[in-house]
Amino acid sequence: MDIFEIHGGNPLEGEVAVRGAKNSALPILIAALLVEEGESVVRNVPNLKDVYTCLHVLEHLGVEVDFDAGTSTARLDASRLGSCEAPYELVQQMRASFMVMGPLLGRLGKARISLPGGCAIGPRPVDLHRRAFQAMGTQVVDEGGYIVAVADPLRGANIFFDRPSHTGTENVIMGAVLAEGTTNIVNAACDPEVVDLARALNAAGARISGAGSSEVAVEGVTALKPLDHTVMPDRLEAGTFLIAGAITGGRVTVTGARPGDMGLVIAKLKEMGVDIAVKADTMTASLSGRPQTGSVVTYPYPGFPTDLQAAIMALASLADGTSVIHETVFEDRFLHVAELVRLGAEINTAGDEATVIGVERLSGASVMASDIRAGAGLVLACLAAEGESVVNRVYHIDRGHERLEERLRLLGADIIREGLDTVRESS
Repeated sequence: MDIFEIHGGNPLEGEVAVRGAKNSALPILIAALLVEEGESVVRNVPNLKDVYTCLHVLEHLGVEVDFDAGTSTARLDASRLGSCEAPYELVQQMRASFMVMGPLLGRLGKARISLPGGCAIGPRPVDLHRRAFQAMGTQVVDEGGYIVAVADPLRGANIFFDRPSHTGTENVIMGAVLAEGTTNIVNAACDPEVVDLARALNAAGARISGAGSSEVAVEGVTALKPLDHTVMPDRLEAGTFLIAGAITGGRVTVTGARPGDMGLVIAKLKEMGVDIAVKADTMTASLSGRPQTGSVVTYPYPGFPTDLQAAIMALASLADGTSVIHETVFEDRFLHVAELVRLGAEINTAGDEATVIGVERLSGASVMASDIRAGAGLVLACLAAEGESVVNRVYHIDRGHERLEERLRLLGADIIREGLDTVRESS
């Protein structure tokens, strides 16, 4: 396992380009399962651990995969599927693997999927996926840690979600594309990544309307032509780098972004005193002095993204006053609080609320990443802290951020990656 060694205190300066959105790339790669003939091409695919896990799942199912990390291009041929099973050893690494259920049911009428794993951010049950596909005529049973589903055939239906779920919405959309009749999803997720998936599928012959709204309709078709799509930029990565510029008292320009997808993030950063300059596909963040206090409530899009909660909490920990952060999406997404406290932050939690009492400075310490986004938030806090910090379990960060330490170093950060075994041997 690797670690990050960080000497904080350097204001970050310069430009950084946003990579393709992981949360868009994964379902679009999985959607290639729906194509019976020909090679699908997906561009701007980020070079991430989660992407490789996804591609390994597809290869296990019989998809021919060619991923060129240098050009960020994946080529996938799913014409000869050899399996309908996504095994535990792969699905437990990444929850998004569960989204193969929809395409497999739509294409083959059967699927055997391990119950998922992923980040330790609280229960994320798959019941809504199960209920949705049952409503579409699927028989679903639990069998030894797997969900076994059979549809003969998959039929369109009215699907009602209790609350928006982007993976649930994407899974049902992909299943409904080849189902008989029309599927209507009510209380669908409105995320830009859902829209990106719909665009990719519609360009291949699907009939999806309403993506980006709370009601999505999918009229089933008999076949799709190969996908040919460029993945949208990662709004979460863009937000992370904007906050990196602000928390270090520097000036960071994020290029290749889509500011229109980040309205509330930009508004909250401005509320906290961050100067944000926005152009067509470029955003620049700078901050002089301490941040101002803020009030943040995480909520499904277009609300403030839960995936940036740890990063903005790190910023709030240095604010001149008290900030309040409500986490309404995941139950256990305050695991990074104890790590921020190790750096000198003053944070009290009660249920889904964190009260952040700003301090004048943070001090270097050894901290541990519990998930992708918490890890990124801790890195930002360490960049602002005085002295040396060590971030452990950076494999979590690698799942969602491409070569984060290298890109931060180009902005002036004093951060290096070390193999933990090497460090132990030299100590």
